[in-house]
Amino acid sequence: MKKVVVGLSGGVDSSVAAYLLKEQGYEVIGLFMKNWHDDSVTISQECPWLEDSNDALMVAEKLGIPFQTVDLSAEYKERIVDYMFREYERGRTPNPDVLCNREIKFDVFLKIALQLGADFVATGHYCRKGTQLNARGETVYQLLAGKDPNKDQSYFLCQLSQEQLSRTLFPIGDLTKPQVREIAAAHNLVTAEKKDSQGLCFIGKVRLPDFLQQQLKPKKGVIVEVPSTAGQYDLKNPRFANKREELEYFAHKPSYSPADGKVVGEHIGAHYFTIGQRKGLDVGGTKEPLFVIETDVDNNVIYTGQGKSHPGLFRRTLFVSDDELHWVRPDLALQVDEAMPVMARIRYRQPLQKATLYKIDGGLYVDFEEKQSAITEGQFVAWYRGEELLGSGVIS
Repeated sequence: MKKVVVGLSGGVDSSVAAYLLKEQGYEVIGLFMKNWHDDSVTISQECPWLEDSNDALMVAEKLGIPFQTVDLSAEYKERIVDYMFREYERGRTPNPDVLCNREIKFDVFLKIALQLGADFVATGHYCRKGTQLNARGETVYQLLAGKDPNKDQSYFLCQLSQEQLSRTLFPIGDLTKPQVREIAAAHNLVTAEKKDSQGLCFIGKVRLPDFLQQQLKPKKGVIVEVPSTAGQYDLKNPRFANKREELEYFAHKPSYSPADGKVVGEHIGAHYFTIGQRKGLDVGGTKEPLFVIETDVDNNVIYTGQGKSHPGLFRRTLFVSDDELHWVRPDLALQVDEAMPVMARIRYRQPLQKATLYKIDGGLYVDFEEKQSAITEGQFVAWYRGEELLGSGVIS
């Protein structure tokens, strides 16, 4: 009998994943990951870890499977929290959920599971795993989108490796969320009606400014409103000597200076804001709402523009450097001067967009057919072919 360790989070998805695996004849062990001790920055009673742990325990008892809690808070602080602080300090906006999956659930947690003699780990992610033979006749593992288009979570797993996928099961990937809740209710699982968590991976809802202020000190600066004509591409009908020159041009971010606009307010630190953000600016009196179009952490200036259609929010092309480029399918990785048409997204839940990958020496360009709003450094771009996620990278 194959042994599976399930990451029981105290939510309905992982609860049903454990139930399904037991029904399929696996020997199932439930493990709850405690990743955070500081409750001072979570929103009161919104997602307390103790309640989640108790719910996970009750599910394990209901299913008749062994259960234990593992404390991974030291690893979480080192690999996720410290990374977040470093990225925000640089003016980039990290995605802790993607990192949590790569570094914690499918690395530290996976190693613990293997030490317990497990053949696989399983989670309640809405995605699927496939297998096929590559050109050399070797088995390769595919990361496939979940069947529920409203809940597909493949994006959050875009940094997984072949080794990690080989040891992973996604029991609910062929189900929709309503079907998962129905199964939980039919078997009287305490999590059947529980709301989905919305916070950082296994931390809960967090007041992000409070969280960041633990290490990144507040620092007053100005908010500048930039008109829609400022800082745009210099050439109206640009001509390029080659494709690389064109890609470099359209991947280049518009740059601003305070002279490009007018000061309309103050903020408490440019590193607390991200491109596309509207909340927290506290500036009134404009015809349309202000959105952040650029942050300058060196000079502590936030640049904003009126309305969702401000040209400063849009870019056609982004770049991923080699050291932040990852192929889930390394057998399909592009070589220098190769290109590949794909569908891509730059954030979770964004509908897939037509794009072309261009590999150059030093990195990879993702060139979208249509301009994308709020391309944000530090976030992940992921690319697909059909239902399969092929690779991803951190936006430079």
